[in-house]
Amino acid sequence: MSYSVFSQDKISKHTVTKGETINQIAQKYKVTPYDIYKLNPDAQRGLKLDSVLLIPNNSGKATSSEKSTATTVTPKKSNGTITHDVVAKETLFGIEKKYNISDEALKKANPFLEKDGLQIGQTLVIPSGNNSAKGTTKDSKTILATKLIPAKQDQYVYHDVLAKETKYSIAKQYRITIEELEKRNPEVISNLPEGYRLTIKGTAPKTIATTTTAAKNEVKTPVIETSKKVSYVDYQVKPKETLYSLSRTFGLSQDELIKLNPILSGGVQEGMILKVPAGIMSTAEIKTETRPEIKEEVKEIVTLSKKRGSNDRKKIALLLPFNLSKIQNDTTGTANRLKKDKFLSMTLDFYSGALMAIDSAKVLGLPIDVSIFDSQETKNGSNVAAIIQNNRLQETNAVIGPFYQSNAETTASLLKENNVPVISPLSKDQGNPFDNLYQTIPSNDLLKNVMFDYMRSKGGNIIAVVDKKKESIRQYIQQNQKGVIFAPVTEAGDFNPAGLKIQFVPNRMNYVVMETANTAMVNATIKVLLSSMSTYQVQLVILEPNSTLDTDEVRFESLTKLKLMYPSVSRENESPEALIFEKEYRIKNKINPNTYATRGFDVTFDTMMRLSQGKTYEETANEIATEQIDNKFQFYKKEDGGYANRGVYILYYDSDLTIKEAN
Repeated sequence: MSYSVFSQDKISKHTVTKGETINQIAQKYKVTPYDIYKLNPDAQRGLKLDSVLLIPNNSGKATSSEKSTATTVTPKKSNGTITHDVVAKETLFGIEKKYNISDEALKKANPFLEKDGLQIGQTLVIPSGNNSAKGTTKDSKTILATKLIPAKQDQYVYHDVLAKETKYSIAKQYRITIEELEKRNPEVISNLPEGYRLTIKGTAPKTIATTTTAAKNEVKTPVIETSKKVSYVDYQVKPKETLYSLSRTFGLSQDELIKLNPILSGGVQEGMILKVPAGIMSTAEIKTETRPEIKEEVKEIVTLSKKRGSNDRKKIALLLPFNLSKIQNDTTGTANRLKKDKFLSMTLDFYSGALMAIDSAKVLGLPIDVSIFDSQETKNGSNVAAIIQNNRLQETNAVIGPFYQSNAETTASLLKENNVPVISPLSKDQGNPFDNLYQTIPSNDLLKNVMFDYMRSKGGNIIAVVDKKKESIRQYIQQNQKGVIFAPVTEAGDFNPAGLKIQFVPNRMNYVVMETANTAMVNATIKVLLSSMSTYQVQLVILEPNSTLDTDEVRFESLTKLKLMYPSVSRENESPEALIFEKEYRIKNKINPNTYATRGFDVTFDTMMRLSQGKTYEETANEIATEQIDNKFQFYKKEDGGYANRGVYILYYDSDLTIKEAN
């Protein structure tokens, strides 16, 4: 079995703190996430608070060397019976292969294995039939050389990605689908980095470990049997499909796809008949949607209506941080407190939107009882435990709130035994996962991923202009978005406009991702794009809000000409339903609804409508995507537990000075 040997003086230890991510830790120690995963394979399943990670030196390599362990096979004989003493890291699969016996035979000879499983120090009786240890010779050591590392007792295996390997070749090797591979390893959806350790779902493939004598000191490469032949089916190219989107659909590299279909070397055209592998993805599994963060079936957005015949009353609780005790003890007056306390003002805005949703539910005749509680929360605590205990919230069908991530997690923890869904309405943090916790705001990384997926789905040439002060963005792109070209920036941070223009290609959209707060760099980038519009297709893109673009030094007309594009959690909605909501809100509150008021309506109304479908909230989260006034709710179940929302909009500035949603 292969492993990395690291010199102790080249390794440091890091204790995980709340909210830390692998990328942040890697950046701190100037290594890559894959270096950390090599030393800490369990970290791929998520970071745990206060857990200790081993960190290699800042070269990312430490004194690592890929070596093979030498395992001496010394089966014991007693009264003609062969026994085997179990040592660390051995598995049933490995022992059965070593002695060339079946799983059934081994367990029949050792009945305790069914109850206790394989334990270090156990003495196993090896049944007769073929008692010779497979691959052993007299007076020699057997070396099992393989890159497959069996993981514990659940028969999962790891696979370290080698140079030039693709998802297609790996999936084929292990006889699984690309979709299964990506679902277990969501980090590799957008790219497959060399050296990354994949978790493979299923049992290890059949391996033949060859032997060598200690005197010769040489190891033969194991043979991995993949006798299953790949069959092919015809596939007709759909409108707007590109070579990139086809390669993602079928899990092939673009070179592999062209090798199968030389006609593609001249470009992709609608109606082409292509030869694609049927053994990896069947026709029923082929999907062409762009999928952010993880590969799951993209749900069609559904407009929910009252479910007929469902009259069972539902209960919802809202835990909102009014902190009434502070208001009552404040002698400055309510008006002054609202001016000073932005958190309270945000709470009241959210509350006003929630009340609008409750009124709408009454008009529709939804059988729902809503209770509202003061969560009295701060960043460091709340009174949710007392509220849950005193008001029997274990019997509710859903809880909306609290606002702070730590308090939402506490609520989910207290209600997880009753499987009460806890809907986090405002937090962007990615904390500890709970199966009953639903994050309604998409994470920042997901927003970026969706933006890059959109550009690739259009067959775009992506160029990044990133200044020295945005190193975290540069590292994110380098680690997660392979194939993106960086425009040259000097060590002093100076931008060379000519270095950007030479990266443009004809007959394709050139997306320029600009991440800088430097006004001079912003204007220089815009100038290059404007001057290139007569020759090339160009569009300006940002990944995060940029206040520099809102200053008088940057012409708004230039941004509309370049159709500035960005990912967003919410949209600007001018549908009849949205206009009715705004009108009713103004009548009731004497003011236009802001972002928090609209979100209060959207989250509360969406929750009530989901509970009115004759199903649990969890069932609707798995089956239905919805869209309310400004927000989209498209939940997916995270690998480490709980649900997150991938409802993201791609917006752009149009030439008529309005913001529109990109198709």
